[in-house]
Amino acid sequence: MHNKNTKLSIVVPCFNEEKTIEKIIDKIIKYSPYDNEIIVIDDCSNDKSKQILESEIKDKISKLIVNEKNYGKGYSVRKGIEAANGDIILIQDADLEYDPSDYFKLVEPIIAGYADVVYGSRFIGSEEKRILYYWHSLGNKVLTTFSNMFSNLNLTDMEVCYKVFRSSIIKKIKLKENRFGFEPEITAKIAKQKLRIYEVGVKYYGRKYSDGKKITWKDGLAAIKCILYYNLFND
Repeated sequence: MHNKNTKLSIVVPCFNEEKTIEKIIDKIIKYSPYDNEIIVIDDCSNDKSKQILESEIKDKISKLIVNEKNYGKGYSVRKGIEAANGDIILIQDADLEYDPSDYFKLVEPIIAGYADVVYGSRFIGSEEKRILYYWHSLGNKVLTTFSNMFSNLNLTDMEVCYKVFRSSIIKKIKLKENRFGFEPEITAKIAKQKLRIYEVGVKYYGRKYSDGKKITWKDGLAAIKCILYYNLFND
């Protein structure tokens, strides 16, 4: 049974998602079974995302943070975490690759008291997954394996969007990465704290690069650097 007294902070970094931002906010509202706050961080979008957030859907979100320049996903997530007031913090991308109908299974291990952190996974479980790029998928698995070797975790999807934390834990962790290096950085830092980490299979409706997918091989190289740095040094 979920606890309706639990407040969930949903942190939504957004950069140039004019086609999906309203749809994902509507899905969050529809599927979140908890008292929640929706915090959107617009990362200096140069399409109509900011306009939509400030006018058409402003009453649907709790807080809007507008970055004065494009810093990256990690920076935006960090700002969202700082602004969050909930007991639990969940990260949600502004595209439609990940489905808020998975919130219950992601949050419940923390509500039930046996998890401190929950990762989603695109590679386990029987949920539906869109079949797309082999090399992109292989790259994710290689990065996860490399991360696991240093963190001594046995995650299947370190790069997944869906990461959920007890607020009291994530707010104490000093994060530095501004771009997609956030994923290996936070993974290394929670591994060092001996927290109770769980993983659940989630649905995945992947986008093509022509649809607006942004992560590239360059981000993969940066992730390798972050895996080494944050696992080997106390920073």
